[in-house]
Amino acid sequence: MNAHAEMNHSTRSLASIAAELKQETAEFIETRIAMLMSEMREKVTHLKLAAPLGALGIVLLATAYLLVTLSLVALAAVFIKSDYRWFFAFLGAGILWGILGAISVYIAKREFESSKLLPQKTIEVLKGDKVWLQEEARNQV
Repeated sequence: MNAHAEMNHSTRSLASIAAELKQETAEFIETRIAMLMSEMREKVTHLKLAAPLGALGIVLLATAYLLVTLSLVALAAVFIKSDYRWFFAFLGAGILWGILGAISVYIAKREFESSKLLPQKTIEVLKGDKVWLQEEARNQV
């Protein structure tokens, strides 16, 4: 009888194993979702601060851009001896800003491509979990 009791104790039923697996899977998923939500909340907090400052910066830079452009055009018009001096002055400023803008867009595009907007910590943990699960599956076979 003792041997039979030990055998029942050491061999669990399929239902109990499935229930335990289900519970562990649920805990695993809840933990990963909590990590993801925490990381996303952190990113949103930073964006809430950065967005208004970015908008204010854009307005101020646009104003400065217009004033600098008008100053450069007026300065260029002084040195151009032609009836069309204002046309050529505006054309020159437009070409200059076009070149600088193209360079800026190129650099910004490169930076956006290199930066990751995905939650990197969560992805790294999930990759580690995947490796762990694969190792566990190999050990079971």
